[in-house]
Amino acid sequence: MIKTRMTDLFGCKHPIMLAGMNWVTTPELVAAVCNAGGLGIFATARCTPEETRKGINEIRKLTDKPFGINQLLILGQVARDTIQVAIEEKVPVINYTLGKPWFIDEVHKYGGRVIGTTAFVKHAIKAAELGCDAIVVTGAEAAAHGEEASTLIMLPIVASKVKIPIISAGGYGDGRGLAAALSLGASAISMGTRFALTKESTVHEHFKQLCLKATENDTIVSTKFDGMRGRALKTPVTERIAKGGFPLVEAFRGAYETKQLFNLSWPKFIGMSFSMMGSDDQHPLWVQARQAAGYRRHTLAIYDGNMKEGIYFAGQILGACNDVPTVAELIDRIMVEAEATLKKTYSMLA
Repeated sequence: MIKTRMTDLFGCKHPIMLAGMNWVTTPELVAAVCNAGGLGIFATARCTPEETRKGINEIRKLTDKPFGINQLLILGQVARDTIQVAIEEKVPVINYTLGKPWFIDEVHKYGGRVIGTTAFVKHAIKAAELGCDAIVVTGAEAAAHGEEASTLIMLPIVASKVKIPIISAGGYGDGRGLAAALSLGASAISMGTRFALTKESTVHEHFKQLCLKATENDTIVSTKFDGMRGRALKTPVTERIAKGGFPLVEAFRGAYETKQLFNLSWPKFIGMSFSMMGSDDQHPLWVQARQAAGYRRHTLAIYDGNMKEGIYFAGQILGACNDVPTVAELIDRIMVEAEATLKKTYSMLA
């Protein structure tokens, strides 16, 4: 058995965390990871506060192990209301990203822990200074939202600058990866793409099969999927979106995505289209349109398996994924391989 500062801190058996993936980390998947010895995280950015409370209660019916929620702080009042629900429910772990936490002391009062998710060294250092109990350090290999520095670069730099436990994310899916992360200074790994390819995951079978056929080179990075830099499975639709097109066409397409999501009138749709034509791609209208498009297209992929319009965020670890095991089978074999790898590595010492 491998014991680390992370397993001691969160009371889980294995140093493996489920990444909080919107629409993917259902209560069932969260509980499966917890019951298999890992730390399950329920992504709540897609939820109303009421839906968050319901999800927390469902998780507690499925497991008696520690678990957490993940929230994007850039969502303003919705994020504040969601965090408040988690505090009221005394969720053991609150994992945040994209913002400054105001709730650390409140969580600590009931014995909870706070994890900050970062993609920059300076943000990891700041999270530690703010009082986080642990940090997730995300490398460029990860699915969805990250930055340019790879895990191999990010992890040892952060490990040399902070004293709290580090959970390394980006490029993990097997025991050798876990052993490498521990050797580089992490106390655990976070996995998203690999857990999405398990039997308990509700990701549509069409996209599970596309992922199994993909290589490490079959992802694409763009800011055009949902307004933030993100890595997605390479498909005809993601290549088209990333490439962009004639401004008039793209403006009308982006405005139409927003119209569908927010049920805009046709006059507002036309007005938005022409406003977007005269704006740069960082204008709030473009950001709103891409967020609307990302929301709709991501759910089309996960729930409907729509390969003509759906986009699916996935990491470069796809190249190492060739089956769909249960969560318990996956975690067990990762731990067996990690222990064997560490023993082999240590045997090289004279």
